[in-house]
Amino acid sequence: MITIVRNAALSILAMSFVVQASAATWEEGKHYQELDNPVRTASDSGIEVAEVFWYGCPHCYTFKPLIESWVENSPEYVNYVNIPAALGKSWEPHAKAFYALQTMGELDKVHDALFEALAGERRPLNSGEALADFVADHGVDGEEFLKNYNSFGVNAKMQQAQAKIRGARVTGTPTMIVNGKYRITASMAGGHEAVLEVVDYLVEKEREGQDQ
Repeated sequence: MITIVRNAALSILAMSFVVQASAATWEEGKHYQELDNPVRTASDSGIEVAEVFWYGCPHCYTFKPLIESWVENSPEYVNYVNIPAALGKSWEPHAKAFYALQTMGELDKVHDALFEALAGERRPLNSGEALADFVADHGVDGEEFLKNYNSFGVNAKMQQAQAKIRGARVTGTPTMIVNGKYRITASMAGGHEAVLEVVDYLVEKEREGQDQ
């Protein structure tokens, strides 16, 4: 009886140690970076988890199924958002395409196809016209797409997104931003899977802060 109790106590102690060690594994400044100046989130409620991505990024392409699975299983209080990056001039058409399709309510039709074409097949879809032809092949009105692509509203959304990206000091993709306060990359965390573990840790950290 004493042996059983002792073993149970040791098991509880071991489990406690594992939990503490897991939490201690993620160090600020090493596995993630706390921003000196937090950036605005899209919503005042819940906890925002933003992925900064580029359709032509092979690393984003590899990360895509992992983040999609994570989002599918994330708590209701998590607000997941995509932020298309325009870190270079050649990226701008793809960021504008994202917001044009989002404005039209057609993003779900073409989002996966754009990843496949740009990151998977390396197709030269580098202008509004080329992108309009592409989305038309996927059931989206090409003329309406171009109208939105060139609109003031889409340009404003893209500029707002880039301001947020600059504010978070994002220099590559994919990069995760948790609640406008923390930046995580695969090179910092130690791989794509580890990125999501750090995100989980930071989401809970923020959740605990909101509950206090």
